[in-house]
Amino acid sequence: MRDVVMLASNRFCVEDPAMTTFYQLTATRLDGEPVAMLDFAGKVVLVVNTASQCGFTPQYGGLEALYKKYAAQGLVVLGFPCNQFGKQEPGDADDIARTCHIHYGVSFPIFEKIEVNGAAAHPVFRYLKNELPGVLGGRIKWNFTKFLIGRDGKPLKRFAPITTPEKMEAAILTALER
Repeated sequence: MRDVVMLASNRFCVEDPAMTTFYQLTATRLDGEPVAMLDFAGKVVLVVNTASQCGFTPQYGGLEALYKKYAAQGLVVLGFPCNQFGKQEPGDADDIARTCHIHYGVSFPIFEKIEVNGAAAHPVFRYLKNELPGVLGGRIKWNFTKFLIGRDGKPLKRFAPITTPEKMEAAILTALER
C-alpha cells in the first residue's frame, strides 16, 4: 500500500509515483468480495461517498437513474458508504444494503464502509483527493461528494455534495462521448 504525505498546500503528495491511475486501486464490495478498479477499465466511473441517514441520501435515486440510463454506454456508479460526517452511516453491511437496495432500488456496486479523510482514508479517496482537490484541499467536505473518472482512468471532475445527479448529466455525457 502506498503512503501519502500532507503538504503545506493541503494537497497530497503520492510517494509511490507508479500509482498513476484509478485502475491500479482495489476496494471490497459490501458482500466482502474484492474488486480491482481495473475491472472498470474503458468505462466512465462515478465514485460517490455515501451515507444512509444524510439529507443527501435521496440522491441514491438520482444516481441509480443515471446508472440505468447510461450503463449500456459505459457508465458505472460506485458507492462507498462512510460514517465520518455526522455519524450518518452507523449501520452494518446488512443495514447499508437494506437502505440501498430496498429503499432506493440501487443496482450499482456498493462497497464496504470506509473512511475518506484522515490517516485511515481509503486509497481510492486518497488518490481522488490528490488528483482533484476541492474547497477543503485534500479533504472531503461531506457525504455525497462525487468524482467523475474518464475511460482512461484519469479523474475528470469533482462535484460537491449539493450537486444533484441530474446536474452532473452533461459532464457524464461529455465523458461518455470521449
